Amino acid sequence: MISRKNRFHGYGSLKHVYRNGQAIRGPLFSVRYLENPKRKDYRVAVVVSRKVNKSAVARNRIRRRLYEIIRTLGIDIVRPFDIVINVFHDTVQDEPPQRLEEQLKRQLKEAGVLVKRITRES
Repeated sequence: MISRKNRFHGYGSLKHVYRNGQAIRGPLFSVRYLENPKRKDYRVAVVVSRKVNKSAVARNRIRRRLYEIIRTLGIDIVRPFDIVINVFHDTVQDEPPQRLEEQLKRQLKEAGVLVKRITRES
């Protein structure tokens, strides 16, 4: 699970991203993003509608899978972005983790959110 400082709090923040952010759509989910200079860290929300799956257990599993991928990619998000991932396909639940990570990386790189840090060894 991602840390509390990287989660959204309240619906108003999401509404701001929906209104002013840009979207990158993929085959299983879309990524909405907006740079937020008021914050120091990025924030992420994963939205899984009841239309995707009626079962709350399945929706929560999808959410947890995507949050875990974001947690591992978090070190490469260098600027404070607000990111909302909208899942619109039920097969996210059954996708292999590597394919989900590849798709999320591709969409975040296309958005300019994910930047590979250069580490220098001294």
